[in-house]
Amino acid sequence: MDDEATRKEELRRTWDHFREVPRVEDEEKPRKSLKFLQYFVCSVFGFMVFVLGFLSKSSLLLLITISSESSTTIASRPFGLLMLACTLVVPSVLIFLKSCWKITFKDSKSPSKLSFVWIVGVEFLVASGTAILTLVAMPFLDVITNVMILNSVCIFSAVLQVANCALTQEKNKLLIIPPIIAVILVLVGYVFLFIGYGIDNGPNSKQMYMYCGLAIWGTILVSLNWWENFATMFKIPFLDRIVVDIKHSRNFSYMISSTVRIVVTAIIIGAYVKLSGEDWSLVNKVPGQTVKVAVSLFAIQAISSALCHWFVVAACKMHALRRGFVLPSILMSPGVLVAFLLAFVIRYELAQQVFGVINIDLPTYCQNFPLTSNYDQDTSVAESLVNDITQNLCNRGAFNRLNQGGLSVLVISAVVWWAGLLLSTLYVWLIPIHRIERTAKLFTRRLYESAFIDPSMLLNMRFQIPNKDDKNREEPVKIYLCATMWHETRDEMMKILISLFRLDKHSPKKGSNTNISFEAHIFFDDAFMEVEELGKKKRCVNEYAEDLVDVIKEVYTVFGEEKSSIFNSTNYLQEAGHQKIIQTPYGGRLCYTLPQENPLIIHFKDKEQIRHKKRWSQIMYLYYLLGWKLDRKYFDKLEMGEEENYLVEALKKEKHNTFILALDGDTDFQPSAVMLLVDRMRLYPDVGAACGRIHPTGTGPMVWYQKFEYAVGHWLQKTAEHVLGCVLCSPGCFSLFRGAALMDNNIMKTYTTKATEAIHYVQYDQGEDRWLCTLILQQGWRVEYNAASDAYTNAPQEFKEFYNQRRRWGPSTMANTIDLLGSGSQTVKINKSISTPYILYQVFCMGSSILGPATVCLMLAGSFSFVFGMKANWALVLAIVPPVIYMMLCFKLKSDTQINIAAFMSIFYAFLMSATILSIIGEMVKEQTFMTPSGLFFISMCILFIVTALLHPQEAPLIIYGVVYILSIPSGYLLLTIFSLVNMNNISWGTRETASKTEAKPAPTTKKHVAYEKTCTCCCWNIEIQVNKDEKFTPNTQPLLQQNEVTENALCLEDQSQEESILRDSWIKQLQVKSDELKLVEDTLEDDEVLFWEGLIERYLEPLHEDKKKQEQIKKDLKSLRNKVTFVFFLFNCLWVVATFFLQTIGTPVSIQIPKVYANGLYLKGQYLYIDPIGLMFLLSFAGLLLVQFLAMLYHRVYTLIHFVAYIGTESKAVKRKVQKSLKEQKETGKNYL
Repeated sequence: MDDEATRKEELRRTWDHFREVPRVEDEEKPRKSLKFLQYFVCSVFGFMVFVLGFLSKSSLLLLITISSESSTTIASRPFGLLMLACTLVVPSVLIFLKSCWKITFKDSKSPSKLSFVWIVGVEFLVASGTAILTLVAMPFLDVITNVMILNSVCIFSAVLQVANCALTQEKNKLLIIPPIIAVILVLVGYVFLFIGYGIDNGPNSKQMYMYCGLAIWGTILVSLNWWENFATMFKIPFLDRIVVDIKHSRNFSYMISSTVRIVVTAIIIGAYVKLSGEDWSLVNKVPGQTVKVAVSLFAIQAISSALCHWFVVAACKMHALRRGFVLPSILMSPGVLVAFLLAFVIRYELAQQVFGVINIDLPTYCQNFPLTSNYDQDTSVAESLVNDITQNLCNRGAFNRLNQGGLSVLVISAVVWWAGLLLSTLYVWLIPIHRIERTAKLFTRRLYESAFIDPSMLLNMRFQIPNKDDKNREEPVKIYLCATMWHETRDEMMKILISLFRLDKHSPKKGSNTNISFEAHIFFDDAFMEVEELGKKKRCVNEYAEDLVDVIKEVYTVFGEEKSSIFNSTNYLQEAGHQKIIQTPYGGRLCYTLPQENPLIIHFKDKEQIRHKKRWSQIMYLYYLLGWKLDRKYFDKLEMGEEENYLVEALKKEKHNTFILALDGDTDFQPSAVMLLVDRMRLYPDVGAACGRIHPTGTGPMVWYQKFEYAVGHWLQKTAEHVLGCVLCSPGCFSLFRGAALMDNNIMKTYTTKATEAIHYVQYDQGEDRWLCTLILQQGWRVEYNAASDAYTNAPQEFKEFYNQRRRWGPSTMANTIDLLGSGSQTVKINKSISTPYILYQVFCMGSSILGPATVCLMLAGSFSFVFGMKANWALVLAIVPPVIYMMLCFKLKSDTQINIAAFMSIFYAFLMSATILSIIGEMVKEQTFMTPSGLFFISMCILFIVTALLHPQEAPLIIYGVVYILSIPSGYLLLTIFSLVNMNNISWGTRETASKTEAKPAPTTKKHVAYEKTCTCCCWNIEIQVNKDEKFTPNTQPLLQQNEVTENALCLEDQSQEESILRDSWIKQLQVKSDELKLVEDTLEDDEVLFWEGLIERYLEPLHEDKKKQEQIKKDLKSLRNKVTFVFFLFNCLWVVATFFLQTIGTPVSIQIPKVYANGLYLKGQYLYIDPIGLMFLLSFAGLLLVQFLAMLYHRVYTLIHFVAYIGTESKAVKRKVQKSLKEQKETGKNYL
């Protein structure tokens, strides 16, 4: 029979191998569309860098050309020089304003006296060189020389590179060759500059020699600008101190340097105009055409330079260094030179056609150019500029005499200067950079040089000699993924586990291309229950815990058998090795090893042994992972004799690179979402937490409402918080926290505070993630939002569950925001990312939230007035009565009844909202114009939301749910606010509060006539002691028992202990059976870890014991708090409504009169629109708030695109290397898993 059963099972496997497995979406290989997006965006950025750089250089050179004495484009040379000087100081003005802003609203240090003198001295020399070169010398040089001599500012950097390579012990000695050649080429260009003008002018070259000397001297002074890029490499203590001090006082240093440059430039241009015999008074008599030309060139130069610098930074951040920055920058000068030569050639050919002379030679053309240039009296600005370029070149002897020697020298000098720049910046091609690298790490100086846009950006790139080990220069990162569970369904458990297994596949413990390792933990609340079996109580896990074990086994099978085939009958679970199951002081633990050898640990919490609920689970893993696992090992190393200073630095570094990813039990995410958050944390050391874009999942109208609500909240509110200051709440369902931030003072320790006051229950336990972020912000850390990091979590699908969830969130949000605003003055001093304007922004947002109910009532009153023709005041009264009645009912009725009433009223209000929208449209039709405040506001809001949705292409369809959101505004901003306030005293969780699937049956009470006295003498002999009316009946064996009392008591206690242990450990057998093929082997904790858990529970996590008197007092305090907050809300809203009521009663005398403008633009005198001032003020304020948020969203959207493109580019390379490595291993081992 056994053989037949075995054969039957073997045959079944041949025809019944089909499986039902969960769908796993894997993004490890980027889609072709994403790759195309990455190449397209990088190419566009590279093209923009070239175009903007071309405009910057050409407009500067045109300004220099029209400022020369031979120019006919402008009538006043001093005005041209003035505009040229303004282009030089634009970057200084911008950086001065930015530094002033940071000094005013941020914490900034001032430099030392020595650093101050050094900054003033260097900036004086650089500013002098720039002004002398561009204002004094270049207007007298030809345009070809001017294009290329700007590249010679690389000479000092090249010299420093040579010195650095010579002094440092570099293995690759060939690195010294390019900068040596660059120095030689630049010097050759200087020599050829004198030779060329000597050949052109012969004995009359003295004046031109002076200007050539000034130009060379100016380039040498300008080249000192990038001294800081190489200063620290020579290990000179004086320079090291200067560099460190400037770094710490960066804002003050930039303000000083900008001031020096502005002043020096102003002095030099003022003195030069006087010394050159020009009259400054001519500036006031400049013709309009001159102003138009000069100002236009100035605007083009200033705007294109600033944008070019921004595009360069963005290209470097998105990992497009070569094609997006270096190559376009190198090609700028040749491109401008070719453009000017083309303009000269086209002008030359045009003159031939106009005068009918086909074979006119170049010298003749140049000598007669003033005559040929006046063939058309109505010359345009462009033609005038081309004429100036032509005249500039014709003044050069190499052109007007067609001197072959002069032309050769001119070409050679131009080529060698360009080649010198190319060789001196050769290291830029090879610099290894991070994606979204910090700008301060990319470039030495925050300033860009508008006169030298291409060489300045190349030379400003931080000098770093390429090294083979640069790819591994990143410090190792440890990520602890910590999910909290309670009553999740199988589907929800499946989501989080698939995400964890997916991350395991993306970042295997061995053979990974990154130095990121992770460890997953799931903390399961209230996992145990008592079950009575055969009269004995057994400690078992509930069915939710059983489901988790079953789902792990199922997901393990899917990810573990990817390399197997249908012909491989071996069960992967049997080859997976033994997993561990451990009894712990807090309940139990399961230790799994995932397919790629990363650990997954399940912590089952017993609420009778450890405090339950989410915040205490977070405290549990914070102290376990950061306190026990991180800190303790350094104490062990200290006891082993390692140096204390070294351990302090090592611990600091590890805390900084240890992260905790907080998750909910139903979160679904891709590995890229985690990596994108890690990018922000690794590159920005002041970031304490970062969150991603949370997408609610589910079906039904409530989920539709939340989809649009979440979208608008992330699109506008979170991006504005990120750009203007800091994100106030990093949601606990998907947020990455830095270990150093959590372990900082007043954060982790304060987070363990047990609620003792009414406000504590609201702030601490109703929104624990928001409170934790408040503590992080108040300690000076930054909280960020990354829109490219997507995570999905289940949203409440029922009206009751939604209201209960927001009943917790609303008061908690308000309490934490008020706490942050209350400490605003202190937080501004501590936190560099939070400024006083940002605090005022949050105050305005809080005020808008408080006045939300009254605003909804006023909006409904407007619809009543228009639709039913009611008077404004009666309409206002009618709009106020229902919510007031509902508020009074909420004070008397149970929570569920309140929700049912709110659900009914929400349907009613949805119809009213549709009437309100129609009333706004109807008013515009009635007045025959949309130029009304309400009409403009409505139209602008529609446009704003549509444009915002289109800027989020993947989320654009969510705009459809905006209809549900608008219809639900009264429910969300009026009824829900009232419900949340009135039920503030309800501190229950409200969601997932369901009993276990299988309720533990209560133990039947049976009367046992066994008396366990102190001796317990009879149990081990199974002899009962009968108790009847205080009379004790004993069998005849009593004398024998008394003689062996001591021995038998010991045996009895031991047997009882064993029996209790078996009953207590019954959950282990239960899960071993449930896990089946994925073997769970019983193990034990180390003694030290047991002591740790016992100490942690005793100090912070001991189960809370009920104190009825204290609970009654807390209930009273919560009701008192509820009453106070509700009164304040009611008072503010009443004031708003009453003010509107009286203004409407008074009417026209206090209304604002606005001219009525029809849709076709007509305006008739005597026709006006009348608006109450409060309503207009609110509309303008709210519109202003949305405009600020919209602009912040645009800024944040661009940087999200940069980050996303950078991630695609780097990850696609990593995946390619991974595939090549896998194929190589398969080839070596002779295995093929395809």
